[in-house]
Amino acid sequence: MDYHHGKFVWFEHLSHDIPKASAFYDALFGWRSETVEIPASVPYPTIYNAGHGIGGFRETPADTAVRWASYLSVPDVDASFRDAMTAGGTPLMPPTEYGTAGSGAVLADPTGAEFVIWQSTRGDPPDAAEIAIGDWYWNELATTDEGKALAFYESVFGFSSEAMDMGPMGTYYVLKKDGKPRAGLMRAPQPADGSGWLPYVRVADCDASATKAQSLGARIAMPPSDIPQVGRFSVLIDPLGAAIAVIRPQPPA
Repeated sequence: MDYHHGKFVWFEHLSHDIPKASAFYDALFGWRSETVEIPASVPYPTIYNAGHGIGGFRETPADTAVRWASYLSVPDVDASFRDAMTAGGTPLMPPTEYGTAGSGAVLADPTGAEFVIWQSTRGDPPDAAEIAIGDWYWNELATTDEGKALAFYESVFGFSSEAMDMGPMGTYYVLKKDGKPRAGLMRAPQPADGSGWLPYVRVADCDASATKAQSLGARIAMPPSDIPQVGRFSVLIDPLGAAIAVIRPQPPA
C-alpha cells in the first residue's frame, strides 16, 4: 500500500438529497454513483470516475449547509487530531473507525474552514502523471486570515508554502508536502462568507461545462475566467447549494 500524507485523497458531498445530487454530477461529469457495502459499517454511496472511486455522498442534517468535504491523508488520525486542537482547531467529530475502510475525524481550522483528516486501510490514490478528465484536480482554501491558516497547516501537517503574487487578487500560497504541490490558500474574496475549501474537477472544456451545469440547475458563481499559466476555470453552485470549481488546465508549453 502506498500513502501520500498531505494529499487530499477523497471528497464527499454532504447533501440533503443524495439522488438529486448524484443525478446532477453524473450528468455533468459522466460520474457513476453506486452504493457500496462496507463490512462493519453502513452502506456508502460512492462516486466513480472512469471505473475508480473518487468520492461519495453523505446525508447531512436539514439545518446544515450542503457542501463538499475534503479528506486530508494523515499517518495517524489521533495524533493529528490532538496536534490540531493544540494549534487552535475546533473539534467537530472525534477520531472514529469506519469498519474496514479506515479512520477519520472532522475539524475546523482556526479560521473556520471544515475538513476531514483520514487514514485509509487501503492506501491513498496514486499521483497520476496526468489527471484524468472528471478527476479532482486541485483543492483551494479561501480563508478570512491567511497568516493564521498558514501557521496552522504548516505546524500541524508539515506543509511548506510558496507565495505567488496574483496582482489585484493578492497573494496566493501553494501548500507543498514533501516538495509536491497539494493545495492552494488565499484570502477569501468575500470574507462575510467565512472560510472554506473549494475542490476543482478537471474538464475538457471549462465554458461548455459551465453552460451544461447551468442547464442542469446550477448557478454560476464565477464565470469562466483565465488564470495566466494555469488554465481556465469557473466556480459553480450546484442545485443543492454546494460550491465546486471546474478547470481546463493550460496545456504544457
